[in-house]
This record gives sequence, C-alpha cells and structure tokens, in this order.
Amino acid sequence: MAGSRPERAGPRGSFARFSDRPGRPRSEHAMTAIGEDLNHQVLARAELAVSAFNSGDVATLDRLFAVDAISVQEDGSVLSGPERTKGRAEVLALGPVMTARVLECYVTSDTALLVVDWSIEVDTAEGGPERHSGTALDVLRRRGDDWLYVIDNPYGTQI
Repeated sequence: MAGSRPERAGPRGSFARFSDRPGRPRSEHAMTAIGEDLNHQVLARAELAVSAFNSGDVATLDRLFAVDAISVQEDGSVLSGPERTKGRAEVLALGPVMTARVLECYVTSDTALLVVDWSIEVDTAEGGPERHSGTALDVLRRRGDDWLYVIDNPYGTQI
C-alpha cells in the first residue's frame, strides 16, 4: 500500500518517565511542581508525543505544538510554523522508532522543562539500521487545559 509504514518486529519504541542514571539513586531524580497533578499532565503529553512520533502521525504530533513553537535543528538553526511541520513529516516518512526517558521534569503553574534522553532508529536505504541519540531540552506551556511544546531542542547542549 502506497504511503504505509513498514512493519517492524518487536516493540515500537518506548517511553519511560524516569531512568536510572549511573551514580545517581532513583530517588534523586528531579521532579518538582506546584502540584503533582501538573507533573503527570506534562509527562502524559510527552508520552503522547513519543507515541505519535512512533506511529508516524504527523497531524497528532503537530497538534502537540503551539502555533509559535520552535524546533532546533542539528546544525543549530530553528524551524517554526509550516517549515517545522514539513521537516517533521519528512523525518516521519522514514519510519523512525524513538525510545525516550525523562531524566528531569520541572513544572510551574504554566511552564514545564523536560530533560529527555532519546534514541531513534531508522532503516537505511541499504537495509541496515541507523541510530541517533541525544539529550533533549523541551519547554511546554499550558494553554487552557492543554500542555503544548513551545521549544523543542532535541540536541540540548550538543550543538
């Protein structure tokens, strides 16, 4: 079927709310908020983003971003608006699978910062897998009852 995504054996990516970092007990993971419910709302939004990414659902992923959101590219340039959506669609057309682990989550009444370790695997034209990974810094802002990404920096301080 034209436009369909290739089937993969095994699980399609994953999302973990917190991961164990070497030398840092699990109880020391940063998770602060005015209310615990806010943390759960933000983490649920991040989990939905990974799910939409792994299913190739550009429309759902785009709805998780504010209209004025920016996405930082590997070369340090920034995309927003239709260019951001087009770039994301091109990436998702390759059928990547993301695994993400939230390392830190800081939430105030209307703003959240996530620090996320991620890896993406995608099949190459030669048939073998290609793997990319990094530590992202994501900022979300509450708009009404929704939390929307406003800054997506998948490369954190690596650029």
